[in-house]
Amino acid sequence: MRYTGNKNRIAKHILPLMLEGRTTETWVEPFVGGANMIDKVDGKRIGADFNKHLIEFYKSIQNGWTPPNRITKKEYIDIKNNKERDSRLTIWAGICCSYGGKWFGGFLSDYQESKRNKSGKLPNHQDEARRGLIKQIQNLISIEFVYSDYKNLEIPPNSIIYCDPPYEGTVKYNEIINHLEFWEWCRTKTKEGHKVFISEYNAPDDFKCIWSKEVSNTLSKQNNFTNTERLFSYCG
Repeated sequence: MRYTGNKNRIAKHILPLMLEGRTTETWVEPFVGGANMIDKVDGKRIGADFNKHLIEFYKSIQNGWTPPNRITKKEYIDIKNNKERDSRLTIWAGICCSYGGKWFGGFLSDYQESKRNKSGKLPNHQDEARRGLIKQIQNLISIEFVYSDYKNLEIPPNSIIYCDPPYEGTVKYNEIINHLEFWEWCRTKTKEGHKVFISEYNAPDDFKCIWSKEVSNTLSKQNNFTNTERLFSYCG
């Protein structure tokens, strides 16, 4: 699903590193976001998030709901002002119909004029997002989606935990994370016997970078820019 900071482009690079030697271990994502990593994993999977609308959205998808073909800017603003009315539409508008997948970061169609394709036509971003989600649905059906913050999430013993938290010093989502507490939680979970992997730009010195790659970022409305995505694990 279209989502700020989604890892769809780098999944093929980092998944083999995290899944190496896996047999029956549960795959756990405490920050499931757009589910663009967990949808490529087999076996038992738990996807958690502190955005209750997001979890209700996924559960509705599992029960057969599909998003509307199109919402207007007026509908977008109405949904933004009434987020508690329908979690399914709140997520669809707030993420999939928002610029860059940023939570209600501006109606996506407002930015289409500068994105004409070679034929001179405007791309239908809502349709692209809808088709992408429908293609993804089959890989979401058997995931256990849980509404929880990472600290209170119940994790089966000896799980593989992949964390893609809001990056420190960048755009925040709907929640605020204490990064010092988060890194300590990662240390604790590793010592409990879990394999813990973290996507971030930087990490404390006792975490080892096991993969890195420059990735373009198009969240800026003026210019594209690149950041170095990194995958870390605790090395003690």
